[in-house]
Amino acid sequence: MGDRSQDTEVRPERKGERGEKVAEWTEGRLGVYSLAREKARTAFPDHWSFMLGEICLYSFVIIVVTGVYLTLYFHPSMEEVTYHGSYAPLRGQLVSEAFDSTLHISFDVRGGLLIRQAHHWAALIFVAAMLVHMMRVFFTGAFRKPRELTWLFGFSLLILGMFAGLTGYDLPDDLLSGTGLAVVNGTILSIPIIGTYLSMFLFGGEFPGKDMVARFHTIHILLIPALMVGLLVAHLLLILRHKHTQYPGPGRTGKNVVGLPLKVRAVKSGGFFLLVTGVVFGIAAVAQINPVWVYGPYRADQVSAGSQPDWYMGVADGLLRVMPGWEITFWGHTLALDNLIPLLVGVGLFLAMGAYPFIESWVTGDDREQHLLDRPRNRPVRTALGVAWLSFYLVALIAAANDIIAVRFSVSVESVTWAVRIGLLVVPPLAYVLTKRWALGLQRRDRDKVLHGRETGMLRRLPHGEFVEVHEPLGKEQLHVLTQHEQYQPIGSGARPAQRLRARLSRGFYGEGTQIIKPTAHEYREITGKNRH
Repeated sequence: MGDRSQDTEVRPERKGERGEKVAEWTEGRLGVYSLAREKARTAFPDHWSFMLGEICLYSFVIIVVTGVYLTLYFHPSMEEVTYHGSYAPLRGQLVSEAFDSTLHISFDVRGGLLIRQAHHWAALIFVAAMLVHMMRVFFTGAFRKPRELTWLFGFSLLILGMFAGLTGYDLPDDLLSGTGLAVVNGTILSIPIIGTYLSMFLFGGEFPGKDMVARFHTIHILLIPALMVGLLVAHLLLILRHKHTQYPGPGRTGKNVVGLPLKVRAVKSGGFFLLVTGVVFGIAAVAQINPVWVYGPYRADQVSAGSQPDWYMGVADGLLRVMPGWEITFWGHTLALDNLIPLLVGVGLFLAMGAYPFIESWVTGDDREQHLLDRPRNRPVRTALGVAWLSFYLVALIAAANDIIAVRFSVSVESVTWAVRIGLLVVPPLAYVLTKRWALGLQRRDRDKVLHGRETGMLRRLPHGEFVEVHEPLGKEQLHVLTQHEQYQPIGSGARPAQRLRARLSRGFYGEGTQIIKPTAHEYREITGKNRH
């Protein structure tokens, strides 16, 4: 009997099995699938105001993509060259390489002008969306524990976005941006002791120096974007960690999130991203912005008439314009208060915004986690402070256009300047008082609706001839929304100065005249005649 071959047939490995092995290897080391499966069960609130944060994210993506494209053609150098490009009025003139490459992008690179304008418009929209998003978070109290760090990261993104816009705005080295940069340099020089050193470091010597564009280019495309990406990732991770806040309503508590599942939300977000992108490029295609060829190259001995910065820097420019030309001599040194005071006021304005969550937490003494949002009317003092902050910002922004306003309305610049000076002192307190009274009035209306029901507009004649309006009782959902909020009580005073200050602030936030006492269950039963448990 002959020996039979014992060779075994080797079955070829299928592609599907290889993919499974790769997936298992990756899952065993990174745990990506388990994490994705866990987060897939996350619910996302479906309220329109949450779209504001998405606009920030999508406009940032547009900024990065268009910025990469522009970087391929931009030359960050202030070396002078003779312009020989397509724009005939400037041919033969000496311009910097930065200005020359900007014109090359605008007139000679295919799609360059569209990309450049989309980049600029996306930057404006990003900062605007960030500010509006921060205001939404502020007015609804979404910054409370455990989201203080989320607020700080968002606040830092806003500030970095403003400086990213400033450094990018100055890169073309045109006359308009150079005029604005001269104002920035004057403000930096007004800082005592370190102002001169900061200016020399930033511009590489006496303004404007020879390295300004190169240094701003590095800051604009490397330093600030790297910080913003890091903050953005941290911001999103904290949102995943703490989950979304949500507006009050039936079934919504501090322990759940009612909304859309991730799959549905992802589809809607993808469509919204395409919508934002289309709007940005649509604006870029029809609305001209920053036509540097009209202004010409920067010259230190020239000033561009009617120059204004981008809107988010208008508050700083406006404060500079309305400040009197004050100077004082101190220890043999001159302090330029006409630049220093606006700088301090502007910095203080934004620092107050960033620090507010910690101030309110200290005043309330509330150390609990908060996941339900406030209705702005239920926090009259906070809402009034936010409106006062915005009113100050808007009045200062108007001041940045004092010369344009004077020309358009045929009035003197001095009249506009004095009107703005008075407005900066009068408008914020007035806005505070009116907003607080408005919020208290809405609280009174809510209290009346809970106790007496909704006005139907129908009249009923009683047997003795009197006419009364018919009120319709509110449903359980409406009653819950109008009564679910918590009302804080002022904190008692202590012996130490800090405790007395805290008690005084607490009375200012939650003392007499700052909130309308919401109806109790006993009052509701007594008026409606219902026995509720």
